[in-house]
Amino acid sequence: MAAAQPGLPAGAAVVRRLARGCWSAFWDYETPKVIVVRNRRLGFVHRMVQLLILLYFVWYVFIVQKSYQDSETGPESSIITKVKGITISEHKVWDVEEYVKPPEGGSVVSIITRMEVTPSQTLGTCPESIRVHSSTCHSDDDCIAGQLDMQGNGIRTGHCVPYYHGDSKTCEVSAWCPVEDGTTENQFLGKMAPNFTILIKNNIHYPKFKFSKGNIASQKNLKHCTFDQDSDPYCPIFKLGFIVEQAGENFTELAHKGGVIGVIINWDCDLDLSESECNPKYSFRRLDPKYDPASSGYNFRFAKYYKINSTTTTRTLIKAYGIRIDVIVHGQAGKFSLIPTIINLATALTSIGVGSFLCDWILLTFMNKNKLYSHKKFDKVRTPSHYPQGQPPNPPSGRGPTLGELAELPLAVQPPRPCSISALTEQVVDTLDLHVGQRLPVPEPSQQDSTFTDPKGLAQL
Repeated sequence: MAAAQPGLPAGAAVVRRLARGCWSAFWDYETPKVIVVRNRRLGFVHRMVQLLILLYFVWYVFIVQKSYQDSETGPESSIITKVKGITISEHKVWDVEEYVKPPEGGSVVSIITRMEVTPSQTLGTCPESIRVHSSTCHSDDDCIAGQLDMQGNGIRTGHCVPYYHGDSKTCEVSAWCPVEDGTTENQFLGKMAPNFTILIKNNIHYPKFKFSKGNIASQKNLKHCTFDQDSDPYCPIFKLGFIVEQAGENFTELAHKGGVIGVIINWDCDLDLSESECNPKYSFRRLDPKYDPASSGYNFRFAKYYKINSTTTTRTLIKAYGIRIDVIVHGQAGKFSLIPTIINLATALTSIGVGSFLCDWILLTFMNKNKLYSHKKFDKVRTPSHYPQGQPPNPPSGRGPTLGELAELPLAVQPPRPCSISALTEQVVDTLDLHVGQRLPVPEPSQQDSTFTDPKGLAQL
C-alpha cells in the first residue's frame, strides 16, 4: 500500500489505506474453489442431507401442498335454508311459521325449542321483577319516583307494593304488566324437534378459474331423500337430530338451554381433475362455549301484539330458547400454473446446497487438520499483469518445474488482503489412498510451499 501523505495523521493514513484496499477488492472476481474430500462419513452426511431436502420438496411441497398450482381461497357463496316439520307442546300444535326465526331462511336460522311465555301484557302499573337489582323494598321511602333502571322493566312510581307471590315487596313500575317472571308459562317444543328437516342450498363460484358448482345435483328429486356423505352427498336435507348428534351434543339438554351449531361446508377442489371430483364436505360443531355459564346457551325475546275490543292493546311476551344453525362456507381451488412450479423448483434446487454448507462447516470446524483444509479452500491468486517484470519466471532447462516454481506461475498463491477472498483452482484430498502408501512421486517443494504440498500433512487428513 502507498505510504500516507505528509501531514496526514496516522489514523487518517490507516483509514485511507483501508479504503483503497476495499475499493480495489470491490473489482475482484470471486469463484468457488472445489475440493474433493474422500471421506465416507462426511460424504454420507452430505448425501443424507440432500436426500432429506429432496424428499421434503417432492413429498410435502409438491404432493401434499400442491405448490405447483395457482390457488384461490374463499369462494363466493350463496346460502338458502328451509325448515320443515311440526311439533306439539302441552296444549298446542306448532308449525314451522311459529318456531323458525327468521322465516325467510338464510345462512343463519333459529329453531325455537322452548318458550317462557308472559301472556296478556297491557300498559299499566305493577310490581317490578324481584330479579332486578335493588327492586325490593319495605316502604315507599325505598322507591324513588321517576327512577329508571336500565336492567329493569319500566319507570318507578315511588310506591312499594306486594310482589306477585310470596311475602316480598318490590317497587311499583309503569310498564307492560305483568312483567316477565310474574306469571310466566313454560312450553317445551323439543319433543318432536329432532325430526325437523333442514334443506341447505349452497352455490359457490371461484372467479379466478371461472368455476361454479352447487351442492344439489341436477335432476335431483329432493322429496324422498336425506343426506348421507357416502351414498347421497348431493341431497343436502339434514335432520336436526342428526346435526346435533354429529356436533357431539345431547339434544334434550341443548333444547332446554339453547346453543349455536355450525354447519361447515368445505369446497376443496383440484381443478386439474374432472368437475365430478370437486365435492362438498360437511362437518358440524358447537360454536358457543359449552362450559362457560356466562356465554353458553342461546335465547332471544319477541312479542306478539293484538287488540281487545279494538281499543286496548295487548301483547304476549315470549322468551325463546332454541338451536341456532350457522352455515359457514369456505374452501380452496387450485390449478396447475407454470410460474409457481418454476419458483418452487428453483427453491428446491437452491436448498440442496444446504448440505454443502453444513459439510463445509463440519470440515473446517471439527475434523482433524481443519487448518490444512482451510488453507486449501481459501486462496488468493493474481493474473500475470501483477508481476513486476510482467512475465512469470521460467524453470531451468532439462527438468520439469518444481512445486515451488509452479507457485510463481500466473496463478500464484499470495497472502490475502483485507476485504477480498478469491478462489480459482481444484484440489483433491484423498484420505484413503494416502494411508495405503501408494503415492505418486512428487518433486521436492520449495521451503515457502511446504505448508500446501507436504504429503505427510495430506496423509494425516
